[in-house]
Amino acid sequence: VQLQASGGGLVQTGDSLTLSCAASGRLLSTDRMGWFRQAPGSVREFVAAMLHITYYADSVKGRFTISRDNAKHTVSLQMSGLKPEDTAKYYCALARDPQSSAHNVYDYDFWGQGTQVTVSS
Repeated sequence: VQLQASGGGLVQTGDSLTLSCAASGRLLSTDRMGWFRQAPGSVREFVAAMLHITYYADSVKGRFTISRDNAKHTVSLQMSGLKPEDTAKYYCALARDPQSSAHNVYDYDFWGQGTQVTVSS
């Protein structure tokens, strides 16, 4: 499985941005897709995920929306009301085990290369 993330950039506080992740290879209908982010000097943290339902970190709930298009093998992260603290490299990830934790970085089996999001104040 290969994951290719795109859509990052430099934006201002309050702006919106949409990240996309294209998946290729052997994909299953039970794969859970997720987004994580990592700021310099920080651990990689959960942002959002979805399989049949969606999961969000408290810090992005109400501002970010995850969606997926199974026919196109893509997952998107619509981000609005961006804040400087959202600045990080964003990674898409795929988990094979639908019973695993949506929030746990170690429960994801495949990772994209990341796309940088920088929010200026």
